[in-house]
Order: sequence, then structure tokens, then C-alpha cells
Amino acid sequence: MKKIAVLVIDDSSVIRNIVKDTLKDELDIEVVGEAEDPIIARDLIKKLNPDVLTLDVEMPNMDGITFLKNLMRLRPMPVIMLSTLTTKGADITLEALEIGAVDFIAKPSVAELLATKNSFKQTLVRKIKQGVTIEQRNFKLSNALAGKTENQVLRFNGVKRADHLIAIGASTGGTEAIKKVLINLPENSPPIVITQHIPKSFSGRFAERLDSCCKITVFEAQHGQKIKTGHAYIAPGDMHLKVVKRGAGLFCTLEDSAEVSRHKPSVDVLFDSLIPFADNVQAVLLTGMGRDGAQGMLNLKESGARTLIQDKSSSLIWGMPGKAYALNAHCEELPLDKIANSLVNFASLNKAEMKKKNDEY
Repeated sequence: MKKIAVLVIDDSSVIRNIVKDTLKDELDIEVVGEAEDPIIARDLIKKLNPDVLTLDVEMPNMDGITFLKNLMRLRPMPVIMLSTLTTKGADITLEALEIGAVDFIAKPSVAELLATKNSFKQTLVRKIKQGVTIEQRNFKLSNALAGKTENQVLRFNGVKRADHLIAIGASTGGTEAIKKVLINLPENSPPIVITQHIPKSFSGRFAERLDSCCKITVFEAQHGQKIKTGHAYIAPGDMHLKVVKRGAGLFCTLEDSAEVSRHKPSVDVLFDSLIPFADNVQAVLLTGMGRDGAQGMLNLKESGARTLIQDKSSSLIWGMPGKAYALNAHCEELPLDKIANSLVNFASLNKAEMKKKNDEY
């Protein structure tokens, strides 16, 4: 069996040693080399032909973003970013995901590693193994970086029903998939609630980046915040997001409780909170590793919601939508570039038209 060849790129010898030590006992993974900067890494990639790179977000001689742009243009391959949990680290990591990095993992301090070594190892191994399965076409330099950002805002005459809600769940690859959906939505779009698996220190910056490029207003959700037309609310990276109905309005509720489906925030938690008014909900599962959201989507479908999954060919990782597909939890399966239009078209139906459409599934 051919081992997965990993090249570790980090200016810190401590971090390089941590990654090598973490992977040394894996029978199907081999660290074939290490580099302290991108210049050295460039030569080692040619010499060693690795399957996966781990890349520090902040590097000397050539910064990680410049290196990643060059790599995605000349030799696209799976790259997992080692990120610092800071505002600067969040910005660089989110930009790296836009360019084509497949995933990221928080860079541990020595103290954190001693306390959570098994957790770091399991996460790193899982992301390396998943990364190597992703097709090369997914690493292409984004149109945004080529100056061709696609931003065709859809026309929409408005929702014909009060409190119609769109709910989106995503994980690996989701930051870019969510952006591609939201960037096409008009200012009077139905409100959107979102659970993306993301660290606490990243979720606020993620919301700000989306807000800067979308017509709709994007927030990191706050407890008790009223949900309004033309707004999107993203779950904080360390809290479950739920929606509650009070009187004629919908409100965000944040809950600091145990992980569900191995995640906090969890898509299953968000979806299950929508069951009391499911007949006025569209739920979407985008690219992501694991199964979070699949059961919640089935529960919503059985309660009368319209449910959509991203198709396999447009997903970076068809884990979460694939699990929903296996459960027959979806009403429709669509490529990523068709989802925004489908959501808006369905939202324009009145209640009778919507029920007729749902009954067809």
C-alpha cells in the first residue's frame, strides 16, 4: 500500500517536529520532508512529489499566501493550513481557503498539545486522509483572484409569506460554498441562518468578509437577535445556533451546551430547532466532512420543509450532503451555482404553490 506522502512547511522547528511526531506512527502516512520557508519547499515539492502539504499561514522570505497562489497556478494539490487562532491568522486562513487550500487546523502551542495531543492527532490525520481524496480540479485559483468575481445578484419580488427562512449547514469547503450562495442573493432576500464548522476566533471575521462582498447584511449571530429580511446570521464558532418563534417574529438563540454530532456549533441543532415551523423553511446542506446535519435535514423534510443538498461534483467533500442523500433527506440535489436561484424562486411562491411544489418530492 502506497503511503500518503506529506511535506511539512513551517518556519518553526518546534511545530515541524510536533507534526512529524504526530504522524510518525501512522501506517499509511509518511512525512517525506520538511521546509522552513516556501523557497526551500518549492524545490522539495519538485524532488519529493508529496501528496499533501501542511503550510504555516505566516512564513519568511515568501508569505504563505503568495506561495499558495503560485502553487495553485503551477501545481494544484491538497494544502492544509496550520493557522494561529488570531484575527490576523483568521484573515490569512480565510484568504487561503479562497485561493484553494482544502482545510485548516489550529496550530497548537506546546502546552495545548500536551493537554490535547490525541485530539490534534486525530484531526490532523483525518484532514490529511480526506485531503488526498479531493480531485485536483478543486484546487484551481479562484475567479475572484483573477479579477473575475461572479456577482450576479438575482432579481426577487419579495417573499409572499411571513417568516420564510433559509437555513444552511456546511463544514470543510463551506466558507467558499456559502460565499458563492450568498453573493448572488438580493437585498430583499429571505433571512438566512448558517452553521459553519469554524473556530470561535474565525466566525466573526468570516461574517465580516461575507458582509463586505454581499448585498445582504451578514452578522455573527447574537443571542436574542431578531431575524430580518435581507440579513444572514452565522453561528459563533463555540455556540449552537437555534431559531425560536415568538409572536410574529423569529429570533436567534445561542446555546453553550455539549457538542452534537461531534460539533459545536452543530447543523443538526440548528435544523432541529426549525421543526415547529418547518413548512416555511428551506434547508440546505453544502460541502463538508462527516454527517452533521443529515439527520436534522431528514427531520425537517418529514415535517414539511424543502430540503436541498449540494451535488457531489461541485462539493469539495461530499460527506454531509452525501449522508443526507443516503437517508433520502433531500428534496433536491443541485450544483452549487444553481442553489441561490433555486432558493429565491421557491421563496417567491405563495403558501399554496409552495405546498404543491413540496408534494411533488
